[in-house]
Amino acid sequence: MSSHEAVHRLVVSADVKGSGRLGHQAKLRSRRGMYGIFESAFDAVAVGGGQVHLEDRGDGVLAALAPEVPPVDLVGLWLEEVYQGVRAHNAGLSDRLRLRIAMHAGPVSHDGRGLVGRAVDLTCRLCDSREAKEILAADDAIDLVFVVSDGLYRSVVVEGGRFVEPEHYRPIPVQAKETDEVAWFHVPRRTQPPVPRPRPPARPTGVGVPEPPATAAAGATGAEPRGPWTTKYSINVNGINQIVDGAEVHGDIVGSRGTPDLPDDDDGVEGAGPR
Repeated sequence: MSSHEAVHRLVVSADVKGSGRLGHQAKLRSRRGMYGIFESAFDAVAVGGGQVHLEDRGDGVLAALAPEVPPVDLVGLWLEEVYQGVRAHNAGLSDRLRLRIAMHAGPVSHDGRGLVGRAVDLTCRLCDSREAKEILAADDAIDLVFVVSDGLYRSVVVEGGRFVEPEHYRPIPVQAKETDEVAWFHVPRRTQPPVPRPRPPARPTGVGVPEPPATAAAGATGAEPRGPWTTKYSINVNGINQIVDGAEVHGDIVGSRGTPDLPDDDDGVEGAGPR
């Protein structure tokens, strides 16, 4: 595959969970298992080497299928073969192979260095999404999480077919970088995948958004928030026949000056603040 022209293709992204914690020999075994499983699965759906472009990602792979490959074969028999291959590989192993696999379809080109296109970006983000990782981490018995884009689900998966179970997919919102859409998650042999914990609401920012209220200093009790100005004033009154009764001044007031109780860094500034 080598063309700058974008062609509509099915894109597959796969990643091995926890590969960074594996020792060198365990990592080699994991990679051999992953490649062997994918090659057997492609053989099962009669996809030859000339119909799939495969790129190594260290702890995963990125693939683009030829336009003539039916997507239903990949979301059906191919996925079933991958599931069975993972089960066989993990039998008796303590360091099990656990995979996240994502699929999407769209225009893809190759610039001589690798696959390029928004379809590639979205597929990789679905595979690396927090939701896919949390579903895989939610149950140690799960070794494979599969996720498809909303477009692929509605155009291919929902139609059903051999080994295709649209009713066992769960729609979950995915937000990552520029991605903000619903994706469909599936765990083979489960009626529904585990539900990831809800994403905490983002705190609004920008002009017009109030700041959270100030908190009292550590150890202080009954402290009130203090802004740049307070309502306390010291008043100097000049005049005759004046009687000061609490906060009231009675008599002729010749002149007055109100000076606010300023913060320490504004002390000594006369006339500052409201008059």
